[in-house]
Amino acid sequence: MTPLRQRMIEDMKLRNYAPRTIQVYVERVATFAKHFGKSPEHLGAADVRAYLLSLVQEKHASWSYYSQAVAALRFLYRTTLGKKWMLKGVVSPRKQKKLPVVLSPDEVAQFFEAVTGLKHRAILMTAYAAGLRVSEVVALRVDDIDSRRMVIRIRQAKGQKDRYVMLSLRLLAVLREYWKAARPTLFLFPGKVPDRPVTTRTVGRACRDAREAAGLGKHVTVHTLRHSFATHLLEAGTDIRIIQVLLGHRNLRTTEVYTHVSAVALEATQSPLDRLAPPMEGRPQP
Repeated sequence: MTPLRQRMIEDMKLRNYAPRTIQVYVERVATFAKHFGKSPEHLGAADVRAYLLSLVQEKHASWSYYSQAVAALRFLYRTTLGKKWMLKGVVSPRKQKKLPVVLSPDEVAQFFEAVTGLKHRAILMTAYAAGLRVSEVVALRVDDIDSRRMVIRIRQAKGQKDRYVMLSLRLLAVLREYWKAARPTLFLFPGKVPDRPVTTRTVGRACRDAREAAGLGKHVTVHTLRHSFATHLLEAGTDIRIIQVLLGHRNLRTTEVYTHVSAVALEATQSPLDRLAPPMEGRPQP
C-alpha cells in the first residue's frame, strides 16, 4: 500500500466514513491513477478534467460511478493533499430520474417459492419484510432480533445511523426455523468464516437464481425487494413519513419516489375525461 493511499484511508477513518465508502473511494482513486500511470500527487486539474471526460465519452460510465469518482477525487485533493482548487468547476451530470422496479405481492410470493435453501430464503425474506438494504441484511447480528418488542435493530446503516424496523410474525417463524438449523452465534447470517457475515455477492447470486427459477420477467435484485416493501406499505395506506423512518431516508423527497409507482394510487385517480358531462342525446356520435 502506497503512503498516499494509507493517508487517505486514515483521513476517511478519522471522519468516520463507512467501510464500504472507504473501499469505493480507494478503488476510484486507484483507477484514476492507473489511467495515467502516475500517482495522483503528480497530476493536475487538467488531468482530472480529462479523466472525467473519458468516463463520460469513452467508457460511458454510469451516473453513480461518475459521481463516486468525483467524490473520491474531491476528498483526495481537498482533504488528503490539501489542494482545494483541483476540482473547482467540476460538475456532475444531471441525474437520470428512473422509477424503481417493483414486484406485485403475487410476484413476491412467486419469488420466495423459488428460493432454494432455508438460509437464503431467510435472508431474502428479511430484506423484503423489513425493507433492508443488502448491506444491512448481511450485517445483522443474532441479538438484533428482538422478539419481545417485535423489532429488528439496524446498526450504523447508511449515514452512520441506528434505527429500528418492525419484525414480521411470519418472518420470525422463518428465522426461528433457520436458527434451529444453523445455530448462528454472532452474525445472524454468517459466511464461510463463522465470525464474518455472508457476502453481499453471495446474497445477490441467490436473488438472481431465484428470479430465474421463478420465471419473472422483471430485473429483480435485493434492492427490488426494498422498493417493493415501501410501495406495498404505501398502497396499504401507511403514512409516507413512517415509511421514510423505516427505510432510514434522511430526506422525505427520497421516499416520495414511491408515490409514482403505487398502482393503487394510480387506479384511484380519476382521469379528467371521466368527469366530463356525457354527450347530449341526439348529438352525432363519431
